[in-house]
Amino acid sequence: QSPEGSPNAYHLVLLVMNEKGYRNLSRLVTLGHLEGFYYHPRVDMELLRQHSEGLIALTGCLKGAIPHLLGRGMPEAAREKALELQRIFDDDRLYLEVQANKLPRQMIVNQGLREMSRDLSIPLAATNDCHYLNREDAEVHDVLLCIQTGKTIDDEKRLKFNGTEFFFKTREEMLEALPDFEDALDSTGRIADRCDYEMEFGNYKYPVFHLPDNRSLEDLLDEAARNGLERRLEARAQDEDPIEVDEYRRRLEYELEVIKKMGFAGYFLIVADFIEFARNSGIPVGPGRGSAAGSLAAYCLRITNIDPLKYGLLFERFLNPARISMPDIDIDFCITGRDEVIRYVAEKYGRENVSQIITFGTMKARAAIRDVGRTLGIPLGEVDRIAKLVPEGPGVSLAEAIEGEPQLKQIERQEGSMQKLLKISRALEGLTRHASTHACGVVIADRPLVDYLPLFKGSRDEVVTQFTMDRVEQLGLIKFDFLGLKTLTVIKQAVDLIARTTGRVIDIEKIPLDDGATFKLCSEGKTTGVFQLESSGMRELLRSLRPEVFEDIIALVALYRPGPLGSNMVKDFIDGKNGRGSIRYPLPQLKPVLKETYGVILYQEQVMKIAQIVADYSLSEADELRKAVGKKKPEVLAAHKRRFVDGAVANQVPLRTAEHLFSLIDKFGGYGFNKSHSAAYALIAYQTAYLKAHYPVEFMAALLTQDMGNQDKTIKNIAECRAMGIRILPPDINESQSDFAVVDGKIRFGLAAVKNVGLKAVESIIEERGRGGPFNDLGDFCRRIEGAKVNRRVVEGLIECGAMDFTGIHRSRLFAALDDVIKLCGNLHSNQMTMFDMFDVDGNS
Repeated sequence: QSPEGSPNAYHLVLLVMNEKGYRNLSRLVTLGHLEGFYYHPRVDMELLRQHSEGLIALTGCLKGAIPHLLGRGMPEAAREKALELQRIFDDDRLYLEVQANKLPRQMIVNQGLREMSRDLSIPLAATNDCHYLNREDAEVHDVLLCIQTGKTIDDEKRLKFNGTEFFFKTREEMLEALPDFEDALDSTGRIADRCDYEMEFGNYKYPVFHLPDNRSLEDLLDEAARNGLERRLEARAQDEDPIEVDEYRRRLEYELEVIKKMGFAGYFLIVADFIEFARNSGIPVGPGRGSAAGSLAAYCLRITNIDPLKYGLLFERFLNPARISMPDIDIDFCITGRDEVIRYVAEKYGRENVSQIITFGTMKARAAIRDVGRTLGIPLGEVDRIAKLVPEGPGVSLAEAIEGEPQLKQIERQEGSMQKLLKISRALEGLTRHASTHACGVVIADRPLVDYLPLFKGSRDEVVTQFTMDRVEQLGLIKFDFLGLKTLTVIKQAVDLIARTTGRVIDIEKIPLDDGATFKLCSEGKTTGVFQLESSGMRELLRSLRPEVFEDIIALVALYRPGPLGSNMVKDFIDGKNGRGSIRYPLPQLKPVLKETYGVILYQEQVMKIAQIVADYSLSEADELRKAVGKKKPEVLAAHKRRFVDGAVANQVPLRTAEHLFSLIDKFGGYGFNKSHSAAYALIAYQTAYLKAHYPVEFMAALLTQDMGNQDKTIKNIAECRAMGIRILPPDINESQSDFAVVDGKIRFGLAAVKNVGLKAVESIIEERGRGGPFNDLGDFCRRIEGAKVNRRVVEGLIECGAMDFTGIHRSRLFAALDDVIKLCGNLHSNQMTMFDMFDVDGNS
């Protein structure tokens, strides 16, 4: 209980001595965030008592309970609090904290702490309340406080630190500020010696996959993958393309052996399990993402849905047997079903064992300038002019901008408020601005996550780690990426609309990949709304390349990137495909590898195959070469060049040819794209193009529904419908659904897309329409709808958009009569008066 007039929460410093202390601190921090009150994390004394083992406590700054009470002249209350903490932190684990900030109140508190130390035999520890590293950072910190509290530097009532002493001090500076407390400074060193906990890195903490009948993970993986292969082969037997069954079986056994040897059997089973749950629950799952699409085992387990042998995808691009690192299987889910899959995982593996991952937003260069300028009171126009001198784009630092922009460099040299603006902005740039939840990362652990790290509650009440993704991985926790992909939702809604309007049931995973209408649509660049293919640059590329087979779509996804577009790769590819130039191969034996890309080294997998064929690299070694080319590390590349050239010469390749070939790999391999990812995303692109080509109305209705929260996209999609000759009917309270619907080959505008009309209002309108039949007029509508959900603003929005045009009365007159209608309906719920009773037959009131 706090003394009257005192705050009900105080600062307390807790330091970790050992592993037990670390776990207890994680629990205390987690409980404070998940079960704290008044929007701030809190821990009460009882929790502190339960979780104090392995921790050292310091009484804190002037906001600590004991310093606060001493500063207010309440030594007895301070003494009681010290005794309470001493009982919790026995074995000399409590220290009274004297500080070196030179504030008059702090000096009084320091003397009180000295007396208490002698009286209660509690040791002192000397610290400084550090809020910045160096004394000269005090001004920058002051500006940061203003930004955080939304104040300006001239506001006298704002939060402000007194003095410039809150920096990290040397021992000499501490002694100068605390001349009579050398013993306390020595205690600080002893505390550091007592804190002897080292985190364990590198050992993976695999989630516990529950096994039936005491079987091993490896046996279960073998059985599931082999059975899956037989099902895949049975399905492929109906295709016209001949396949080597033995090749598939050899490849699968090789992959299974590597996966088991690397200890990843459980990982694959876990991923396969929650993907199977998604499929069984009607939640669309993407065909793959990233390098995982190169694994036949993943294909057999239905983790991915693109045949890696058919498209020349390499397992070693995904898992390198020569280098043990966690597999990284990213999964795309329908955006509306992603949370349901996360809930399933939490239920299966334990809610305490599953969490999402934190990410931190930082101050970017332009934003820092604008924030600092506002705080310093510099006119907005001047600040905006300087901010716009910083180039847009990710990763642009203010230092780089100043170096590259003469005007900024000149401003930095001139004394005055603008120089100060740049100086402080540079100091604040990159600092953490806010915490949020990572878009896709989910951690699944073998036991409660709080044993490994602290947790907190996100903005949507989701549980989130307090460590970022890279730190989570360093701890050995297993991270899975659950991505929400809007296009999968569009495909599902389009397929549902097709079934509803035509009676045809489309299995999007079984559509033919040689459909002429689909390639015609792509070749004409009519791909607005088509995944990966809708930008203006991509449409131009489509018209130039004129894709005719699925492999062309794979290549398009890989080609449309800054590297290839800025080189001759795209031109050489298009010329080769369209027969406008001769196709050249560096060596005859490389024709099978480069034929599909017309002699261009486009994919990372091609770099790996070239190294294997020419220089006898194993595919594991070739993956290392691929990484070296991508990262451009000179010493690593030099070693690979020697290895490659020596291997090529040993295979009867002339020295100059070998060196030329390596230079090609070095030059174009750096632009190389992951074909596994390209193939998987090309499949989604093809699926959306197929739906648009064959079911344009249903596809565009689904696209409009998914984009209806984005005004710019909605306008673009409506314009595309007009270009396609698809008529869009206006909203109508008697015919519109919540989403965009298909009616007799036309699209009816969805009510949820109407401005100022919320989803709850729409649901209420549709529910009443289903219960009581169509609305007769505005009066009938206002009488029947639920006023708590459909307010005046909603009705005005419906009139304005034309949803009431069925009444035959001009919108302006409906607006004019609205007050009277609401008044009548509010008083006469049973009155049978209709809207037409308020107007004559000509619509005149």
